[in-house]
Amino acid sequence: MLVKVSPFSTLRLGISQFIDPPCVWNSSQAHFLSTLHTMTPSRLSFIISFILSVTSIYGQKIYIPTLTLQLEDFLRDPESAVSASITDDFETFFFDQTLDHFSYTPQSYATFKQRYFIDSRYWGGANSSAPIFVYLGAESSLDGAPTLIGFLRDNAAQFKALLVYIEHRYYGQSIPLGMSFEEALENADIRGYFSSAQALADYVAVIMHVKRERNAIKSPVIVVGGSYGGMLASWLRLKYPHVALGALASSAPVLYFEDITPQDAYYSVVAKDFKETSETCHQAIANSWSEIDRVAKELDGLSNLSKIFNTCRPLESGATLKSFLKGLYTKAAQHDNPPTYPVRLICKGIDGANTTENDILGKISAGVVAYYWNSTCYVNPLLPVTPSGWSWQRCSEMVMPLGITNNSMFPRAPFVLDDFMEQCRCQYGVVPRPHWVTTHYGGHDIELILRRFGSNIIFSNGLRDPWSGAGVLKNISESIIAVITDQGSHCVDIYPESHNPQYPDPDWLVKQRKTEVEIIKGWIDQYYADLRASK
Repeated sequence: MLVKVSPFSTLRLGISQFIDPPCVWNSSQAHFLSTLHTMTPSRLSFIISFILSVTSIYGQKIYIPTLTLQLEDFLRDPESAVSASITDDFETFFFDQTLDHFSYTPQSYATFKQRYFIDSRYWGGANSSAPIFVYLGAESSLDGAPTLIGFLRDNAAQFKALLVYIEHRYYGQSIPLGMSFEEALENADIRGYFSSAQALADYVAVIMHVKRERNAIKSPVIVVGGSYGGMLASWLRLKYPHVALGALASSAPVLYFEDITPQDAYYSVVAKDFKETSETCHQAIANSWSEIDRVAKELDGLSNLSKIFNTCRPLESGATLKSFLKGLYTKAAQHDNPPTYPVRLICKGIDGANTTENDILGKISAGVVAYYWNSTCYVNPLLPVTPSGWSWQRCSEMVMPLGITNNSMFPRAPFVLDDFMEQCRCQYGVVPRPHWVTTHYGGHDIELILRRFGSNIIFSNGLRDPWSGAGVLKNISESIIAVITDQGSHCVDIYPESHNPQYPDPDWLVKQRKTEVEIIKGWIDQYYADLRASK
């Protein structure tokens, strides 16, 4: 049966999709959009031009940086990046994981297949109680982790360690009940089991299973994670100290909740990185936002912007371009890793642009080209829209109030909790719990609380990483230690060591990793001494 749809019905639908979906609006804007569906064609045609003219205001929303470690970022420049390849040195296993660790309803006993990898080449064996290094997968598939997370492999031989990599539930191939990721995220009952607490219990179950299977009950476990995974590593050590002897929490923003950290901490560090690299580059970026708005309002302005930036599709709003650029700058700062140093690449392109002094957008475009050195077009690529597990996690418990104040090179865009909660309620039918993480794991007065309670955690941070503003930057006790580098970026310490003499690791990075290894060795040596004394 054919269903006829009027052009204005299509237009109404198109408008709601064009301005993100209505679920990302605040309540007033959502009410306004709902009235479009009741308008007559003549009234609707009148309002269209108004909507398009203000899209850059109402349609623009703050770019939300992700915590994910990206293999493609690590290998972005194959001619200069550290060589890395996925090998077949590990085995793949699937563990029958419990769906719900914290209740006893019939459904909670359901299980799903959770994927994990093991590399046993270097292990000293159970008889010597050789250690087990466990990488905690975070908000992405586990594919590529043995390559990307080089810290485990680079140190496995000297520790004679068994290497285990565990995938986070609802990511990769670890989706509950045989569902696709999309099905699980759309199912209100099933996605309710998608939480950090359930994930930690998953990791513990897999670790204990591996130890039993290999008769390695006395083998000490060191958990390693980066970013959100680093948060999980620190929390696992605090929640399950009988399972993990210690934790390396790389670039873990454990303090980006409630009012512990200023909401503009992330974007302030991004701006600082660019300003330290080049004052003129920083100023050009700061001036570009108003210039984009000015050009976008002109007749054929969006067409001109599309040409200037060689977009993959014609721009429909200036907000699209601004969101792309925000994402580019934050991504570059977050992953400003040696040897490519993308912030330098962008600023070199901006400062060296073959344009007139007043051609701000020409300079910005040159910076984009310098970063995406092998692309045929930029901005607005036609990519499939895929659901994000992190969007659910942010809307349930990981409520990180990232905002932009005047202390930045970006346009002001403060985080408004009420609007964020309304967006999540509309998108998922749930209201976020902004206080749950600090209630369940702590965070307030962390130095006072953990000084007499926790132990054996390394919080490593590079101060050029925008997330470092919410990290633990001072030693809390003799065994809860902050390892800080002025030039470090996001999780760079757990990336593979460089064995390329043309692009060696900088001295500060070599020293940072050596410090972390020495601390972990001290934990394990003390454990063995305690183990001998207990016999």
